[in-house]
Amino acid sequence: MSRFLFLQSWLLIFCLAFSTCLAGPAPWVIRISCGSRVNVRTLPTNTLWYKDFAYTGGIPTNSTAKVYVAPPLKTLRYFPLSEGPNNCYNIKKVPRGRYSVRVFFGLVAHHDPDPNFDNEPLFDISVEGTQIYSLQSGWSNHEDQVFTEAQVFLTDGTASICFHSTGHGDPAILSIEILEVADRAYYFGPEWGEGVILRTVTRLSCGNGKSKFDVDYSGDRWGGDRLWSRMTTFGQSSDKAISTENSIKKASNAPNFYPEALYQTALVSTDSQLDLAYTMDVDPHKNYSIWLHFAEIDVSVTDVGQRIFDILINGDVIFDEVDITKMSGDRYTALVLNTTVPVNGRTLTITLNPKEGSHAIINAIEVFEVITAEPKTLLEEVRALQALKSALGLPLRFGWNGDPCVPQQHPWSGADCQFDRTSSKWVIDGLGLDNQGLSGFLPNDISGLHHLQSINLSTNNILGAIPSSLGTITSLEVLDLSYNFFNGSIPDSIGQLTSVRRLNLNGNSLSGRVPAALGERLLHGASFNFTDNAGLCGMPGLPTCGPHLSAGAKIGIAFGASVAFLLMVICLMCWWKRRQNILRAQQIAARGAPYAKARIQTAHDIQMTRHHNHGYARTAAENGPSLLS
Repeated sequence: MSRFLFLQSWLLIFCLAFSTCLAGPAPWVIRISCGSRVNVRTLPTNTLWYKDFAYTGGIPTNSTAKVYVAPPLKTLRYFPLSEGPNNCYNIKKVPRGRYSVRVFFGLVAHHDPDPNFDNEPLFDISVEGTQIYSLQSGWSNHEDQVFTEAQVFLTDGTASICFHSTGHGDPAILSIEILEVADRAYYFGPEWGEGVILRTVTRLSCGNGKSKFDVDYSGDRWGGDRLWSRMTTFGQSSDKAISTENSIKKASNAPNFYPEALYQTALVSTDSQLDLAYTMDVDPHKNYSIWLHFAEIDVSVTDVGQRIFDILINGDVIFDEVDITKMSGDRYTALVLNTTVPVNGRTLTITLNPKEGSHAIINAIEVFEVITAEPKTLLEEVRALQALKSALGLPLRFGWNGDPCVPQQHPWSGADCQFDRTSSKWVIDGLGLDNQGLSGFLPNDISGLHHLQSINLSTNNILGAIPSSLGTITSLEVLDLSYNFFNGSIPDSIGQLTSVRRLNLNGNSLSGRVPAALGERLLHGASFNFTDNAGLCGMPGLPTCGPHLSAGAKIGIAFGASVAFLLMVICLMCWWKRRQNILRAQQIAARGAPYAKARIQTAHDIQMTRHHNHGYARTAAENGPSLLS
């Protein structure tokens, strides 16, 4: 018996492991509860929302939830205009793949008793540098407008989601979701690919009285947890809702993984109005990818040929003689039809026109706006601008966040962009940051902006030396650094700017000789201004410089001067030492003078006495005989 239980346990483990292998890896997911300082789980699905930490700036605060479909989160993050017009969530370590990116908007909780208080912000949203949505007035009162969603390829390991102020309130974000979907999700033809974004315009679950997410339908997670908005009728008594509890075949197939329950409700046309028509507002001059879902769940239709209809988009027949049972292979079997159409007007109308007296039926509708992804700015130039932002201490009001050039509706303030066809990227061809109260210094990294044609940083408080790396920007035509606090000499590399036609360095603290090569530019009509730099010389209007010495000569002179100075110091020290010795000897002599004088006199007396005695003895010797006689 124990052996049987042992084998049964191992068989169960093997089955679980085998089913896990068949299921494959789970999709990569991150959900952020904006403004929250802790991780949050929400009912009824116990969904995990990560805390909002180190992704962006802005201000966290409490939120006001007004609609069912928004996640039940209590905080949000808003971005006042004082922090700049562009603010981004930059999420790193995102695996390469195709993702459904969804952003829910929020309303800041307030206690203002004024009934006219309006805190509904209107702003633009971009994903990976491409603008995908602009909020419209009244969005907070419509459940299908409290969020935007798009499918996009993420290829560089990051996801950048930006919010752009339009001057109508502060952008306020309730949550952000990045949900991995199947690589071939919503393939619609040759135009589909990494350079294309599909923005969700609408998803309708026809005949359903309640909006639901895929998770509410127990849908496959590779579908992206889509929201299916309720649609009980197209209006004017033209239809009726029907439903079934029968299972639906071919529903949750790759790569879109539609939930089976989506096909268990439908709208069917009535005798009073055989056509089924749905009209929606859209942006003009755009392409739209339309996905229509069908399953024959009407008990009155039992065989092929009993329901046939044409499908028209804005009056043009796109699919003719659609027979759901025939095309899907059976009753209670899913059928999905897709088409992509250009729309020049402001409305999109989908019409199902029955033939031979039958009725039309439809289970669900999806409409996507096809958006061409914007090329990004050359990465080297983005890094150069970020280094400049840091070195100059650019105020938050500049909003240098996200991509400098895209979306094109919201470029960085003071940065001029141009599309470079060689690299198929945007580049920076101009910097206009004059009279902005900037301080700091110019970094060498500015040379990374090698497409610059114009730099104007005049009338600021920028310090330090002019970086020699500026001379490597060969396309530079205008360089205006006037009225700052630059010091040191003008780098010789500035003379290599052969394209420069206007150079303003006046009003600084520069010194030394102006590079001779700049004088040659004057002969070709260039305009230079070096005035108000007390130490500059060597150009018309400036003092004449002394003899020009090579670097080696300057070093030799400096070395000789140092040696001479050292010798002079040594001589002075020797003289001072000798002088001290002399003075010390004189002091000693002065203190011992009386005793020395006495000794000298005594010695003199002794000497005189000896001399006298010696004379007397000599006289006696000479007179000796006479005395004896």
